[in-house]
This record gives sequence, structure tokens and C-alpha cells, in this order.
Amino acid sequence: MTTIEQTLAAKREQHLKELSDWLSIPSVSALSEHKEDMTRTAQWTADQLTTIGLENVEIMPTKGHPVVYGEYLQHDDKPTVLIYGHYDVQPVDPIELWDTPPFEPDIRDNKIYARGATDDKGQTFMHIKALETLKAVHGELPINVKVMIEGEEEIGSPNLDAFVEQYKEKLKADVLVISDTTMIEKGKPTVCYGLRGLAGLQVDLKGAKGDLHSGLYGGGVQNPLHALASLLSSMHDEKGRVTVEGFYDNVIPLMDEEKAAYDALNYDESALIEELKVPELFGEEGYSFLERTWVRPTLEINGMFGGFQGEGIKTVLPAEASAKISCRLVPGQDPDDIVERLDAHIEKHMPKGVTFTTTPFDKGKPFVTPYDHPAIQRAGEALEEVYGEKTAYTRMGGSLPIAETFSEILDLPIVLMGFGLPSENFHAPNEHFHLENFDQGLRAICNYYEKLSKTGLS
Repeated sequence: MTTIEQTLAAKREQHLKELSDWLSIPSVSALSEHKEDMTRTAQWTADQLTTIGLENVEIMPTKGHPVVYGEYLQHDDKPTVLIYGHYDVQPVDPIELWDTPPFEPDIRDNKIYARGATDDKGQTFMHIKALETLKAVHGELPINVKVMIEGEEEIGSPNLDAFVEQYKEKLKADVLVISDTTMIEKGKPTVCYGLRGLAGLQVDLKGAKGDLHSGLYGGGVQNPLHALASLLSSMHDEKGRVTVEGFYDNVIPLMDEEKAAYDALNYDESALIEELKVPELFGEEGYSFLERTWVRPTLEINGMFGGFQGEGIKTVLPAEASAKISCRLVPGQDPDDIVERLDAHIEKHMPKGVTFTTTPFDKGKPFVTPYDHPAIQRAGEALEEVYGEKTAYTRMGGSLPIAETFSEILDLPIVLMGFGLPSENFHAPNEHFHLENFDQGLRAICNYYEKLSKTGLS
């Protein structure tokens, strides 16, 4: 009988040709000029799902770009896996920094270069080909699957919440699998089981009716920039801890097993210092860099502006000053609650002599799948067997609103099983995907779905 390894080896060139065809379509969701390309990409995706033997394949409309859906539901006694990916890609600017055209895929140094190569067409394509391979080898899929591939992730998935809510019965599953994240480092298989949430706001301070001459009014009228600096400095203490009242009240602490797993990674903070060219790392006292960026909440000033910005000096007392503030949140924290606490802190600590307004930004809740959940552990085992390296179980510091959407509406565990690398220039010129992870990842996904077929999840 032909094995998975043999089938993948025999089909490798065909798979790369098909992936190149998909990458050649400029499915840039942010630009209206690519609307027809988005439609063409959705059709290409639907044709692939039909070709590999999925049933009830549909191109489902939304208020924006469509969602492509297909399913295989043949087993009463096997778990159902919902596979999520996205077929849209980022704009390519600045085009002059690309070594080869972004929509003319080029393979060199065992990497494929193209927009979408790693984010997320390449990784989504691997799941499609893994299902095709499993069906070819076994004559059927070992699990039930539902595949959902959207076209708006790169513009914030504005229609996803409504779509998932509308079709929550159709999308019901035992586990959600997403490959749209990175491995912790080259050669180190990684399963991510949690992401931080997001909340933030802009604060705008208003002083006098217009800019004032600093010689005539300085020292006698509040300077909004001074007031802003004072306000922002009140939000942290000297040890990096956020001083907003109640900010940490509901934070769920890290489990001992998780802390031990992070410590076992032996993360080289000195190498990071060298890479970033900073004199030292800084953050909340008492926590490692990984803990600070994965499992602790933060408050960051993302931008400050006001006053004269041109060359030289203009001696004015500006009329306005503003700052953008974002918070990364961890399980137990609620974005709405945090924004209310920020507002209360701003009102309490606002210096005299100015008025202010705040404007909240988009919010996203944190999520975590229990570290010891069978779906997480089987993923780690599948990766370890293929890569021959112990799997890193991580949380990640960024936010993925789509994951929170699925977690909140469908109430199912989420496995983030990424095969990209942090160095692959996603969202930047010369995006690429290492083909060693394409090859090993395909085997690992096949291995994972076979393992899930023998695992009780429901």
C-alpha cells in the first residue's frame, strides 16, 4: 500500500505548481481594484475543495468578500475538525523592494517567494493537500472535516462575527485548527494554545483656542503636551507595572506546568538584546521576557503627537495634544472593563487647565485552550514525530480576533499549529515560505488528523 510519505513525495512538484497558481492571483482584499481577483480566488479555492473530494462546497456571500466552505461528514464515531484559513493577502507596497514580482512565485534556496506564501495561502494550502493525501491513501478521511476559508482576514475580518453567528450550527465542530502563526524558531515545532486580547483608546487634550506664543503665554497657561506627558507617566510605575486601578484584578495566573514548559525552552534573552540592538530588556518586574510577552497584560503608548513637528524650532504653546494607547489582555480580563478603567484613570489623573475626550479602538478578547487538552497534546505529538524535536507549547503575545470570535460563538478548543517563521517577511516585501516546513508540515498535519481520529474530543 502506498504510504503518506510516498504519496507526498510523488505529488510534491504538482503541489508546488498548484500553490504557485493560487499565489499568482492577486487577492488583495484591501484594494477595490482587486475585487474580480478576489472572486477568482474564491472560485479557485472552491474548485480545489471539490477536487479533493469535499462535499457541499459553497462560495458563501458576506457583505464583503465571500467565504469558501466545504465538508466531509461520513463518520458518526469520529471527531469533527473545523479548519480555518484565509485566501486574501496584504498589499505589496513598496513594490520596488521586491526582488521578484510578488504575484509571480519564485522558488530559490528552497523557499517560495510571493505575497501570501506564508500568510496565509501557503499554510492553508497545506491543509487542503493533507486532506487530499489522506483520502488518496486510505480511501476516506479518518475524521470529519469542515473547511472554512475567508477573504477578509487582512482587513480585520469585518463580516466574520456575523457570518459565524449566522452559521454557528453549520460550523459546529469538536476542535478548530488554524495554521496562520509561526514556529518559535527554525526547526522547533510549535503549538500555540492562547493569544492575548486587545483594547485601547485615543486621548485628545485641548488647551487654548489656538496655538499661543510661548514667550507671551508660556508658564501662565497649561501646555497640553506637558499635561499629556504627566498623564502618560502616571500609567506605569518605575518597575514596569501598570498603575491603572484594578488593571490586574481578574488576571488568571500562569499554571506551574506552563511556567515549567516556558523555562524549559531556555529562551536566550541576551541574543534578543543583541538582535534588537537595545542596552537591556525592560518590563514588569519578576517575569521573564516570554512571560511578559505571552501571559502578562500590558499597556503601551503607541503614538504621541501635538505641537510643531517641522525642522528647527517654532516657539509655540500648542493648543492640542493626543496619544494612542493599546493594552494587550490575558485570560480573565475583559476589553470593555479595561477601557472603562482607562477612562477612569485618565479622568482622575488629568492635569488642570485642559479638557479632554477619549475614543475607544476595536477590541478583542483573549483566549486560551487548556494546555493539557487532548487536541493540543495530539498536535504536539504529531509535530514531534515528524520534526524529531520536542514541541514547544506556547502562548503568543499578539492578538488574533478571529480566534476569539470562534472561541466565543462556537465554544470550541482552538489549536494554532503554525509553520511559518518570524523571518519570512509576512506583510513586507519578499514574503516567502521555507519549503522544508511545507514538506514536514504536510506530513505533520496528516499525522495529526490520523491521531485525532483515535482521540475522544466530543
